[in-house]
Amino acid sequence: MARSTTHTAASRTSSRWRYLVVGLATLLGYNALRPWMNNWGATDNEVEKTLPGDDLISEPAFQATRAITIDAPPEDVWPWLVQLGDRRGGLYSYDWLDILFGYLEGPSATEIIPEFQHVEEGDHISLRKGGDLIVKQIEPERALVTIPELLPEGALIWSFILEPAGEGRTRLLTRNRGSIDGSLRWRVMMLLIEPAAFLMTRKMLLGIKERAEERAGTKVVVIS
Repeated sequence: MARSTTHTAASRTSSRWRYLVVGLATLLGYNALRPWMNNWGATDNEVEKTLPGDDLISEPAFQATRAITIDAPPEDVWPWLVQLGDRRGGLYSYDWLDILFGYLEGPSATEIIPEFQHVEEGDHISLRKGGDLIVKQIEPERALVTIPELLPEGALIWSFILEPAGEGRTRLLTRNRGSIDGSLRWRVMMLLIEPAAFLMTRKMLLGIKERAEERAGTKVVVIS
């Protein structure tokens, strides 16, 4: 009986150590991947440089800058950005997930929608259950800066920046910058949010790239 009790206690101790080792390994692996996820596609200069909208949160607790090169000029990329939103152009990401979680009512557009090409500061961009994005700053063919309606002002920005890259190409940058507190609750939430944000944002950038390049490739060049 004593031997059985001793064996059970030893087994429990061994299991606790295994859980601890797995937990630590997972945490270390996540911390190693985190800079790559949060700065996917961006150069060191792009990560460190000041972008439109940064002034809205002067001392962020976290920042993520992701980027992609698009073989189309800024004027061919901009229309896809200004029509973002539910019952507009969509989000160009994994539509089935955006629909499942209630951010979109239907699939993202594959065409430019003329009636959604005019956006002003103060406009609301609906994401259904995700609440509205409020346009805080806009510079045509250059910058679209938004904040989430569901969070206090100054908590988070989501900005989209276009920079000419030469030879008719564009660098599309997206930045999340937040001042959300560093409490344990938020740290745990970020462990769940950041990987999802990486996957969805990466797909969005690729979706915009695909659409803009396809449209730029079908444009008729008139030589006078």
